[in-house]
Amino acid sequence: MIARALLFAWLLCWPLAAGAEVAVPPLSGRVVDQTGTLSAGDIDALTQKLKDLEKRKGSQVAVLIVTTTQPETIEQFSIRAADAWKIGRRKVDDGALLVVAKDDHKLRIEVGYGLEGALTDVTARRIIDEIIVPHFRTGDFAGGISAGVDRITRVIDGEPLPAPRPEVSHRDAPDFLFNVIFSPFGFIGYIVVAGIMRGLLGRLLGSGVTAGVVGAVIWFILGSIAVSVIFGVIAFFLTMFGDGILAAGQQASRSGRGRYGGGWSTGSSGGSWSGGSSDSGGGFSGGGGSFGGGGASGSW
Repeated sequence: MIARALLFAWLLCWPLAAGAEVAVPPLSGRVVDQTGTLSAGDIDALTQKLKDLEKRKGSQVAVLIVTTTQPETIEQFSIRAADAWKIGRRKVDDGALLVVAKDDHKLRIEVGYGLEGALTDVTARRIIDEIIVPHFRTGDFAGGISAGVDRITRVIDGEPLPAPRPEVSHRDAPDFLFNVIFSPFGFIGYIVVAGIMRGLLGRLLGSGVTAGVVGAVIWFILGSIAVSVIFGVIAFFLTMFGDGILAAGQQASRSGRGRYGGGWSTGSSGGSWSGGSSDSGGGFSGGGGSFGGGGASGSW
């Protein structure tokens, strides 16, 4: 009875939580500023730099400035935006997205798979800390974004960054923990904790304790009560009913193999991108690039 009540409450709350997400704006150009921070001249200058980079190297870089990403973190919003815009060439995945959340004082460089060898997480973090943030702290947002874009394009062109200054530290515990938790190792850790709690305390109480642990960890890393509650509820139901769902899936899989002779094949996939940008009439589109969470975040 309690489980049914919790499930009903979750179903009621989930649309509200999902609806609270900041919408990803349409990709109307290489620079999308929803805050009015940049002048028309600033946008034109940045656009020309990024257009020249694409003509020279094929890589696509875009800039997105929003007021806030709350209730999501900058990492969650940035990967949603990158997935929606698909910056970079398809199957080359050489795109990068600079996201600035002005009122949150947060920014992130999201890096496509194909650029992770050149624009590494450490390099992206150095660009944020050493080049962009000093401008932002003085209110020079146009200068910081321009300098950051310049450095990103030079790294893509193959120019390494200068040696880091000794006094600058790039170790950030929250970022490190975020990358650990949202990884296969973090998921395995959750499975282990969930199994131990269920074995010691029973299904219901063990699921509740697991949900509390997961919620506390997410709150410590992200500092968002709303997000920690959502992940806690998800952890509760996964712990409570995960084994039943897995068993049902395995049974359905075996039934399907028996009915259709052991497999099935798909046709050609839809929704493919053209493989490049379109600048006719001033428009711009992503080339179908993919992102996997590489990059770095910072604040000022």
